[in-house]
Parts: sequence; C-alpha cells; structure tokens
Amino acid sequence: MSPPTGKGKDSGTARVLGSGTSGIAELLIFHPVDTVAKRLMSNKAKVSLATLNPILFREHATASLGKKFFSLFPGLGYAAGYKVAQRVYKFGGQPYFNDLINQHFRDQFTSAFGERKGKLMMQATAGSLTGIGEVVLLPLDVLKIKRQVNPEAFRGRGIFRIIAEEKSALYRGWGWTMARNAPGSFALFGASAVTKDYVLGVTDYSKATWTQNFIASIAGAVASITVAAPLDTVKTRIQNANFENKVHGAVVIKDLIKNEGITAFFKGLTPKIVVVGPKLVFSYTLAQSLIPLFGRYV
Repeated sequence: MSPPTGKGKDSGTARVLGSGTSGIAELLIFHPVDTVAKRLMSNKAKVSLATLNPILFREHATASLGKKFFSLFPGLGYAAGYKVAQRVYKFGGQPYFNDLINQHFRDQFTSAFGERKGKLMMQATAGSLTGIGEVVLLPLDVLKIKRQVNPEAFRGRGIFRIIAEEKSALYRGWGWTMARNAPGSFALFGASAVTKDYVLGVTDYSKATWTQNFIASIAGAVASITVAAPLDTVKTRIQNANFENKVHGAVVIKDLIKNEGITAFFKGLTPKIVVVGPKLVFSYTLAQSLIPLFGRYV
C-alpha cells in the first residue's frame, strides 16, 4: 500500500482531511471486527462453539441480536481518536520518511541492494520508521483496548482523570508496541511495493490503478498482520490488564506458551486477515479519492 506521495499539488491540509475522513469511515465499519479480534486474543481459555458467545459478547451473551451488535462498539471515542490520528500519521508520515531516506541514504541503499531493490527497501524502511513512531499514539490505543476487553479498569473514571492518575501507565507495553510495529509496517509497505513492482509491473506507485492498489494492499496487509501477530498478542495482554497491575512481556510469553501452546500467539489472526484486505483497500481508496477533492478547496 502506497500512501499519498506529497509530491503533487495536494496541500498538507488536504492530506490530513482526506486521510482523517477515511480513518473515521473505516472505524465505523470495522471497529466491531477489531473488538472481536481483541477479545479472542485476550481470552486465555480454549475457544469452542459453546464458549464463543460469552467470549465475544460478555454480559450481553444472552441479549437480543441488536444489543449484541452494539456491545461490540466499546471505547468508540478512544478508538476514533486513535484511528484518525493513526491514519493521518501513517498516510502522511511514510512518504516523508521515504523522502528523507532518498535524500540522505539513497546511495547506500542502491549500493547494498541495487537500483530496483534499493527503491523497495527504502519504501519498507520508511514504513518501519513510521511504525516505530506510532508509539506516541499508544495511550489512545491502550484506552481503546481496555474499553474493548477490560472496561472494569476504568471504574467510572473519565479520560482526564485517568490520564492524571495513571500517567506513565498509559505507555505500558511501549517497547512491545515498537517491536510489533517495526516489522509489521516494514512488511506492509515492503510487500505492497514488491507486489506492485515485481508482480504488477508498476514503477510509479502514485499512478497505480484501483485494481493494482487492491491487490498490493491485500499482499502488504496480510504480510504485515501475520508478521506482527505474535507480538501483537503479547502487547494486547500487557495493555488490557488493570492499570495497577504491571505485567511484563516475558511473563506473558512464558505463561502463554505454558498454558496455551505456541499457536496461541496467533489468536485472533483469522478475523483480522478476513477483513484486513477490504479494510485497507477501503481506507486507502477513500483517502486517495478525498485528498485530491479536498485539495481543490484547501
């Protein structure tokens, strides 16, 4: 997936408005699926048809279909702040990192990998740096996850009170978040670029057609989610604990392997992969359509 390059006439304001709007639209459609994935990853018991209902819907397991559906929207306010900020940062940040690498390290990449592969490696490396920088948005991600899987941690407190009382606890799991994002974003932008360049024959990514973006986005997203899945599971379990409970990643990994087996690292992977193609294609194509539209006015 290749975000707007920023080399055209579209202003920074247009890029923020376009990518932000795509993030909001994506959130409203895909937030329930994200909740399902998070609850599956946080569940430590064996999953079966008999236990799936209470795992996914919690106290609303016996409620009507409508109440069950809306129970999958916890933490929507936190999720909105996180998703919009993330999309704006991701769509706008990776091209700037790529420009910096091109300006200062192009010769080194070309020397090490060759002209064609060097270009792909710069795209992937720029994506990795962008992913690492996403750690600044971690508090919103932590609050979103807790509302999805552990709402008791809030105990009736509002966001400002939580920030004042918890402080650094909102950055719990920051190291695991960076460790997950670095290879995940590398795989996302790298696999997308490889697919466009080697499979589809696209050399100017900004001129890729909707179909080409669709195919490349699926390849990049599946690669990214799969590569990041084990660390994402560890990060989620660290973050969904009560604020006062300090859970170390090494302990989470040890207990997970001991009690659930190695395959537990990939809990929640299937629902993510099932929707990740449409999800990224949706947000990408919407951003690509809205940014030029907003560019006419701002």
